[in-house]
Amino acid sequence: MGLRRFFAVFTARNLEFVRDRSALSWNIVLPVLIVFGFAFAFSTGGQTLFKVGLFEQHKQAPGVERFLQLKHIQFIPVDSIESAVTKVERHQLDMLLDSASGSYWINDQSANGYLLEQLLKGGETQFTRQTVSGEAIRYVDWLIPGVLGMNIMFSSLFGVGYVIVRYRKNGVLKRLKATPLTALEFLSAQVMSRLWLIVTVTSLVYAGTNLLVGFRMYGSYLSLLLVLVIGTFSMICLSLIIAARLSNEETANGLLNMISWPMMMLSGVWFSLEGSPEIIQQSAQIFPLTHMIEAARAIMIDGAGLVDIFPHLLIMLAMSIVFMAIGARSFRWE
Repeated sequence: MGLRRFFAVFTARNLEFVRDRSALSWNIVLPVLIVFGFAFAFSTGGQTLFKVGLFEQHKQAPGVERFLQLKHIQFIPVDSIESAVTKVERHQLDMLLDSASGSYWINDQSANGYLLEQLLKGGETQFTRQTVSGEAIRYVDWLIPGVLGMNIMFSSLFGVGYVIVRYRKNGVLKRLKATPLTALEFLSAQVMSRLWLIVTVTSLVYAGTNLLVGFRMYGSYLSLLLVLVIGTFSMICLSLIIAARLSNEETANGLLNMISWPMMMLSGVWFSLEGSPEIIQQSAQIFPLTHMIEAARAIMIDGAGLVDIFPHLLIMLAMSIVFMAIGARSFRWE
């Protein structure tokens, strides 16, 4: 690869982005407005639905069946008592119930937990009570990875895929074809330019809003940065598939929206998929945005380390390789 040609395209793309003040401002202002809007709107943390983690749901101790038939309670199956107790500590679950033994966990600072305890006991005394303590996770703490992930998705797809299609339509690629520049050098420069710009802007937005809102952070910032880089890279590579051959901006816009909107709705940007139908949860796993958001939330809210999020990182890297291979192989200058 000719480094001089690579850096020439890399620098030109950086300057193009920085000089486009409307695009630069939008990438910074939009996520900030969303974060502050939700931080204000949900500052009371009010919830109208009880959430109960259910362990050993196929076995029932005496007296549990009546409780499981109550309305307006969302019962969420859990596989691990330890991880579910952490969610009770942070008010993500109002109660954890081991339906086989009749043991239950509540947060002694949770009003919802107290009410559920009264409903569960119903005058009975055979249930084993255990309490935990911890501060509530605000909705904005849970939301911030999704908002930044959504912004990264749109910046990646439209900042690379749409731009390359525009280059092709305007004849820029045709002129570049006459130079010694290779397709690999051109695509690599586009990917690296967008990657460092998105990572920088996202880091600045997170740091700026964190100073004012004060997000919960139980894990490592270095691990979070690694998720940001790999997640961004995977979505930029996804955009190369759209950019490979299209020369019509309207068609590219439609295809990019067809990819981005289902990804945004099913990747847990705005709401958790816990308790949703299994087919929905499985379908969400095909999107790189899902793995980036889940890994980021695991680090920030659950204090997960690299070992815990390694499956997400591996899947995103595998997706990146596949997307890059398809995009590079099918790329055409004209």
